[in-house]
This record gives sequence, C-alpha cells and structure tokens, in this order.
Amino acid sequence: MTILLRRLRANPTLQAMVRETRIHLEDLIYPLFVVEDRTMAGAVPHLPAMERIVLERLPEVLEEIALLGLKAVLLFGVPRYKDCEGREAYREDGVVQRALRIGKGVAPSLLFITDVCLCGYTSHGHCGIVEGKRIDNRATLPILAEIALSHARSGADMVAPSSMMDGQVQAIRERLDREGFDHIPIMAYSAKYASALYGPFREVACSSPQFGDRRSYQMDCGNRREALREVMLDIEEGADIVMVKPALFYLDVIREVREKFPVPLAAYSTSGEYAMVKAAAREGFLDEKKTVLELLTAVKRAGADLLITYYAKEVALWWKDIR
Repeated sequence: MTILLRRLRANPTLQAMVRETRIHLEDLIYPLFVVEDRTMAGAVPHLPAMERIVLERLPEVLEEIALLGLKAVLLFGVPRYKDCEGREAYREDGVVQRALRIGKGVAPSLLFITDVCLCGYTSHGHCGIVEGKRIDNRATLPILAEIALSHARSGADMVAPSSMMDGQVQAIRERLDREGFDHIPIMAYSAKYASALYGPFREVACSSPQFGDRRSYQMDCGNRREALREVMLDIEEGADIVMVKPALFYLDVIREVREKFPVPLAAYSTSGEYAMVKAAAREGFLDEKKTVLELLTAVKRAGADLLITYYAKEVALWWKDIR
C-alpha cells in the first residue's frame, strides 16, 4: 500500500485526479457589506482587502463577482440610522432591501443570501430586543420574521438568521410561508459560538455591543453536544441548511454535524480567521495562497458543503492555477 500511494503521489496530474477533497467555486459564498452613507464607505483597517460598499458602487462590484465565476453572496447592511429596536432592518427602502433590488437587476445569475439579525441596526449593538440589560428572546422573534419577510419581498433567494434567538427559524419559516414565500430557503446559523474571532467583522459592520457581550445567546466554545442540539432544533423548525461558525477552530463540530444530520452544511470562516492569515502573510511568515487553500480544504474535508469566506474573490482569481 505504501508503494502504491507513493506511485500515485509521484505524478502531479495523477495526484490531482485522485484527490479526495476538492474545492469548487460553487462551494464559496462571499460576504458583502453595503452602506447607504458615502462617508462610511471604503476600506476597513483590520479587514484588509474588504470594504464597505456604497449602494451606487454595488453594480460594478456585483458584476465583477459574477464574472469571476462566484455563485453566491451574503449581504450585510450598515444603515445610516440606528435605534433601540433596529427598525431600519425591515424598512422597505432599507440598505439591504435596496441592495437586493439593485443586485437582482445587474447580476441575476448570483444567489443573494441575506443576514437576518439586529446587531448592525440597534443602537445597543445586541442581536435582539433589550429589556434593561437582558435580551428579550420572545419579543425579538416577530422582528426577525419581519426582517426576513422584507428581504424576501425585495428579492432575496435565501435568508440566514444569525442572532441565535431560540425559535428564530420557526418564526421566520411560519411568516414566510404565510405570506407566500414558502419557496425561500433558510440557512440557519445553528451553531454560532461566542468567539474571539469576530472582531474585524464588528468593525466593518459597526455592530459591537455597547454593553456586556453575547454569551447569553451565542454558544460557549467548550460545548460540542450543545451544538448538536442546536442543529437538531433548527432542522426541526424548518432550516434547509445549517451552519457552524467559526470554521477553523471548530472542525470537530463540523465533522460531527456532518455525520449526524443529512442536510446541507455551511461553515463560516470568520473575519478573524481571514485577518490572521492576512497578517501572517504580510509579515512573510507563510505563503498566503497555499495557506488559504489548505484551510478551506480542511473545512471541506471536515464535512462542510458550503464555505462562507472573505477569501472567495481571491480564490476565484487564483482559480486557473489551482484547478
């Protein structure tokens, strides 16, 4: 067997032909941050090569993404105004709603997925309605459902609730079905950990909590069985795709979810994972391209079907050299 494996490895073409795990452009989902206010647009220091995109620039950005061969984007909105209840999140002419209408017109081949949460829209920066210093899960659910409905009406192909509120998938599924959007799938952030790897994202999305943290509704990093319960509940409530976030530090969770549940599985390689590789590559500590491809291969090898990554565009640019 050892000699056989050595013979297979000796020829690069043959080695590629028998590779067990492959990345495809169809696997990749590219996060996009869209803003209304021009003064908020542009690059973000701690998330190199990523930017907040003003709506006027969105057509050229989406056309570029489509030309690269990417198939899906995940939209995050950064509104001009915030309040304690996040009303801008479900406004008919809100930033994501406008982005969807623009996107469906200029890049109809792309799959538009929308993040459904309140953290980027609330003045307190939490993912749900706050009563005192406590998150009111029950009061949050109808608002999340309203956000998802507004996205569906504006052209979203799939909605992705990320707030980790108990019952969010069921609330959204029931509202979408009742309003005639039973064809819109839900990709649930089912096992979303209270991770240290979200810092750069919170900077670009302007969504840092103004008090406390999110540990009362996001998961503890030491819990694996809890992740399986969360995934099971989301599937029972109607999730079409489940997700583990972050990816790199939670490969064991990805593997176990893959083995136990026969549904499509997404993994979100977070802003912190992206920033760490960028920083190390900038210092010359590692080869960026090789590291990124190995990282994404590891996530897929662990069992993920879909890879949400800030490196999607760069992988697409490298594509002719890695197929």
